[in-house]
Amino acid sequence: MDLENFRRHAHEMVDWMVDYFKNIENFPVKSQAKPGDIKRQLPLSPPEQGEPFETIMKDFNEIIMPGITHWQHPSFFAYFNANNSYPSVLGEMLTAALGAQCMSWQTSPAAAELEERVMQWTGQLIGLPDDFTGVIQDTASTATLCSILTAREKFTDYEINRKGFSCDRKYTLYCSGEAHSSVEKAAKIAGFGSENLRKIEVDSQYAMDPRALEQAIREDIRQGNRPLAVIAAVGTTGSIAIDPLRRIGEICKKYNLWLHVDAAYAGTGLLLPENRRLIDGIELADTFVFNPHKWMFTNFDCSAYFVKDKEALIRTFEILPEYLKTKEGDRVNNYRDWGIQLGRRFRALKLWFVIRTFGVEGLRERVRNHIQWAKELAVAIEAAPDFELLAPLHLGTVCFRYKPVHISDPEVLNKLNMELLETLNAAGKVYLTHTKLRGAATLRLVVGQTYQEKRHIEKGWELIQQTARENRDGACLAY
Repeated sequence: MDLENFRRHAHEMVDWMVDYFKNIENFPVKSQAKPGDIKRQLPLSPPEQGEPFETIMKDFNEIIMPGITHWQHPSFFAYFNANNSYPSVLGEMLTAALGAQCMSWQTSPAAAELEERVMQWTGQLIGLPDDFTGVIQDTASTATLCSILTAREKFTDYEINRKGFSCDRKYTLYCSGEAHSSVEKAAKIAGFGSENLRKIEVDSQYAMDPRALEQAIREDIRQGNRPLAVIAAVGTTGSIAIDPLRRIGEICKKYNLWLHVDAAYAGTGLLLPENRRLIDGIELADTFVFNPHKWMFTNFDCSAYFVKDKEALIRTFEILPEYLKTKEGDRVNNYRDWGIQLGRRFRALKLWFVIRTFGVEGLRERVRNHIQWAKELAVAIEAAPDFELLAPLHLGTVCFRYKPVHISDPEVLNKLNMELLETLNAAGKVYLTHTKLRGAATLRLVVGQTYQEKRHIEKGWELIQQTARENRDGACLAY
């Protein structure tokens, strides 16, 4: 492909993208492919000779597209959003065209300095105290690992980085039983071991119980262990439970523990000043993370990680072989030392495009709409005689189940709801996922796709009710 062919095909690709966004509602939300469907259509060996772009695009449309689940579909209600937006896509196109490897200031000064400024903006947008400094990580999982590693090194005077773990001290970590699985993965990767992660009981709202936390810390101290860090959730994955930060932070301060706050999804809700109550006590935290690539209309991947002690972060990760030394020194941020990866993408560019295109008010308007539509859905669920909410509503995620009045057996209800979920997703008109809350199969409907409208939520709710009742009638009350 020469430059002029690239120009022609690039215009064709933009036309394809516009048509895709225009017609996205015509696709099934969840791919209808079966295991092996895509692989069977792909040759076992790569082509010896180059193939025309037209042939590649034909295969893309005929083979790849049927295997795509459409995360930007306005009836995508599953997991948490992984949104993009038109400005974000354009920013990503420029990032790909530039092809910059932004590991240090010198390798692209604009990338480093734009990231520094955009992270200042982002911290202001969500109401973080000024003593937090931001850096972009790829995901919240990576940010949590970075936090735990930094805590490990700071509290051991960086000895484990030098000498490795010894067997004379057992360090313990704490999170709620509803915390994201990335916390346990980070505990394993960082060398603490999953057996030394204490999963603390939750209260009736599925939030961490501070009394149980303090009791677990005191028990570890009594046994000669060294409590090290607490990972609090502002918005758990299952039910969006909000751990009480102030009480947890005061306990961390009392026992000299590190506090990391995971707000991967819910952090975007902090764009609205009325939601800042969710992070009451944030000044007691050491680190904080949220993902603009979830709900802030910035395509994957872009995770905003904030630290109070950036020197501890840098000291944990920096390594300076001769080939990375540059003359700028401490006058600039070399972000290769702010996390795990040496190589870094120019992620700040798309976030900059998004913030500038929407503006603060535009961002807030969309988030506020999503939250309002979720509230209206929750009211409708509560009013339905055969549905019920299973968790308090926080932000845009609604947790509920189908519960016909004549059925009370928990196992039967679980089976009924899982069958409902599978039937809904197989039809391709909506896509939901589930969790379990105190053993109850729970349907999760997440409102928050970038170009979603109120009608999509209303239509989805109608479909859920209709499908549930048809399934019940079709089963001839076999339950």
